[in-house]
Amino acid sequence: MSLLLPRPDGTTRAHEPRTTPLSLPPGPPPTSRTVLSAAHVVADPYADTSPGSPATIDWDATLAFRRHLWAHGLGVAEAMDTAQRGMGLDWPAAAELIRRSAAESKAVGGRIACGVGTDQLADGSLAEVRAAYEEQLSVVEEAGAQPILMASRALAAAARGPEDYLSMYADLLRQAAEPVILHWLGPMFDPALDGYWGSADLDTATETFLEVIAAHPDKVDGIKVSLLDARREVELRRRLPDGVRCYTGDDFNYPELITGDQLGFSHALLGIFDPLGPLAAEAVRVLDKGDADGFRALLDPTVELSRHLFQAPTRFYKTGVVFLAWLSGHQSHFTMVGGLQSARSLPHLARAYELADGLGLFPDPGLAETRMKSLLNVYGVSQ
Repeated sequence: MSLLLPRPDGTTRAHEPRTTPLSLPPGPPPTSRTVLSAAHVVADPYADTSPGSPATIDWDATLAFRRHLWAHGLGVAEAMDTAQRGMGLDWPAAAELIRRSAAESKAVGGRIACGVGTDQLADGSLAEVRAAYEEQLSVVEEAGAQPILMASRALAAAARGPEDYLSMYADLLRQAAEPVILHWLGPMFDPALDGYWGSADLDTATETFLEVIAAHPDKVDGIKVSLLDARREVELRRRLPDGVRCYTGDDFNYPELITGDQLGFSHALLGIFDPLGPLAAEAVRVLDKGDADGFRALLDPTVELSRHLFQAPTRFYKTGVVFLAWLSGHQSHFTMVGGLQSARSLPHLARAYELADGLGLFPDPGLAETRMKSLLNVYGVSQ
């Protein structure tokens, strides 16, 4: 039976739901690329989500989703922007998430890297920003996880120019016990990060970023680049010191960046690999065999879904990610920390369902259809 899905113009279109999912059994981690999924958090659906309320997490469902990613061979990038850092997930909840997920990773033998930021500060001096970073770095290292030094809104506000970034990151990298991942998150993901690295000109900012890496190559495992600009990422990765990896964070162009060219390739640390986890892992295992065409045949069709979820305003992509997790049966409700489930329109969600269903992403297509129908009924779209 067809579902009537709403369009932005108020009309509806018929969609015939898929009846069989892709067969994507668990498998070992890929070997030719390091692949991490930035994972979402599952909110407590009964928690108070009024403005200013602390984040309340359903820990069982949140950790179960991470076990799902590990079972398919993916690493987990924890407490990143996909987990609503700075958009509902406060630092006390993030710290608990890091501790619990790191402990779970040890229990199952899964790889984990965790975000280090300054979101316990609204703003502050450079000294206060440094102390905030150090506090979070300590939490991540004590949990036994690899740190990901995230871009800081407070640093963007306090820094007077490139020299402040160079000094801040030098201090942090000297303190890090093991090599970290540096994260450059573009303003499309967070407008407060415009002008990061001391300049709104991306060429100038790139030079500062590379200067940070060149001064401490032994403390930088890799960089995660989230600028949604494939050409710039390729140019940047070609200039990295030997041994420093590029982890693509480009949710628009990931298949070509991971495939690479004769001069190199990108590894992956992607929010879109939350809903695509099993398919993405299988695709990279195909690439492990040297079959780039097979890899692209699996991943290229997913780009339309990813571009839809990450369309402007890009920072609200988390709503679509959690929506698909609900339809896939990874959680029992479509509720988000901070009430962010309201950040995308019904036609946007309907298109996300249609695209994901067409890809065979739902383990139980019937469940996804039933849940989609219940949401349509809530919005008054009778079937």
